Amino acid sequence: MFTVIGIMFGGIAIGYLLRRVEFLQKIGKPISYTIILLLFLLGISVGGDREIVNNLPALGGQAFILALAGTLGSVLAAWGVYHFFFKEKKGDLNE
Repeated sequence: MFTVIGIMFGGIAIGYLLRRVEFLQKIGKPISYTIILLLFLLGISVGGDREIVNNLPALGGQAFILALAGTLGSVLAAWGVYHFFFKEKKGDLNE
């Protein structure tokens, strides 16, 4: 897991250093299509695994709860950031 995180941060650092390279600014769409293809292939792999498919009702319920909790947590965190850092306070004169 640390290897994956290290590779990700390495990619972020290299991307930051090369952010002005014109070629790299044009590869956003191909990367999106590649990610979609990888997700499709992952779905095929999961669909072909009998153990996962047989346990899908239990896994699906847990996945739904995790997704719901993650979404609610993100919304609450975004609201907190907006409220504390970006919302204008009453009585401020920004003229």
